[in-house]
Amino acid sequence: MKIKVLVVDDSSFFRRRVSEIINADPEMEVIDTAKNGEEAITKAKSLRPDVITMDIEMPVLDGISAVKAIMKDTPTPILMFSSLTHQGAKSTIAALEAGAANFLPKKFEDIAKDKAEAVRLLQQNIKEISKRRSLLRTPRISPATAPVRSATVAADSRINTATLQRKNTDASRLHTANSVNVRHVAHVDNAAVEARTPVIASRVRKRASGKKYSLMAIGASTGGPVALQNVLTPLRSDFPLPILLIQHMPATFTAAFAARLNTLCQIKVKEAEHGDRLQPGVAYLAPGGKQVLIESKSGGFTLKVMESPAGINYKPSVDISFGSAAQSYHDKVLAIVLTGMGADGRDGAKLLKQKGSTIWAQDAQSCVVYGMPQAIVNAGLADDQVNLQQIAERINIEVGCR
Repeated sequence: MKIKVLVVDDSSFFRRRVSEIINADPEMEVIDTAKNGEEAITKAKSLRPDVITMDIEMPVLDGISAVKAIMKDTPTPILMFSSLTHQGAKSTIAALEAGAANFLPKKFEDIAKDKAEAVRLLQQNIKEISKRRSLLRTPRISPATAPVRSATVAADSRINTATLQRKNTDASRLHTANSVNVRHVAHVDNAAVEARTPVIASRVRKRASGKKYSLMAIGASTGGPVALQNVLTPLRSDFPLPILLIQHMPATFTAAFAARLNTLCQIKVKEAEHGDRLQPGVAYLAPGGKQVLIESKSGGFTLKVMESPAGINYKPSVDISFGSAAQSYHDKVLAIVLTGMGADGRDGAKLLKQKGSTIWAQDAQSCVVYGMPQAIVNAGLADDQVNLQQIAERINIEVGCR
């Protein structure tokens, strides 16, 4: 059965262009269009689409208001289109908080330099978020008893050895350029990589593992902005660790997102800057379009924010930042991989695991897209899977912050 899509935009040209791209995929079809938020609400109720694509700025009723109404009355996965401006960033974050599943730049050249790749990414985003429709419209299963949902990872869940070597060569070159020595991963543990027995999501444990940590690192992509808000807002201002956040997000969005989190959280949240000294109770959000590494300086650790080498798909990359954390903090990292498409974070988690650090993955039931966490689980790297609503409490117990 095809994925039914409702396209909402005040521009007839954009409605037609997006519809052509969707209909070009044999797995999807546009069942109707709407030119403003008010029409979108009406058609969402009558047509019951699997996915809605939504513009933010529209006459009669804007996209954010429409998202709120649709998620209240007819919960549906919604993909927002946004301009890559500061105001566009603030509006997009508001739309995600209202319930939208993900966003893409409205200009196709901002999605990807190659037109065919931009089309593929749009189609892929619609397919991935459509998997959440049944969960949005059915009663929630208790996280403690929910079965692990089998979902397709956007990329092959098995680690490709050649890709792994190339990515870690790139990461190594980054570190070497900054006097940080990172070993290449030349061998993949096939038994661990091929593991398919899931770690069952657990109830909140009342006792910590007893491990000592010096850093918490969190990676996320699709669905990450809201997930990060859920994880960070319960943390107290005296949280004992520095936190490194790697969220796939355009360069113009990360400053606004960090500022938004800072207003909501008790801890301090800021966009990471080159030379920042890592301090407890502060979360550093990797800036879009850059890579963030960790350096040891004068008895402490500072952040190295730099341009990304060619060939790295994600900017920022969870793999690169996790790999740097492994080299700097060894077994003292609590790393958490949240909702997102693809497998970014898996190779970096491999490095962290080799050093003895702890890896948690968000569970399938609470993910917008169970891609990145599933890649961690399938590679045998997850120490535990945790429901999103339990992660903050689990963190506080684990690091001794009660």
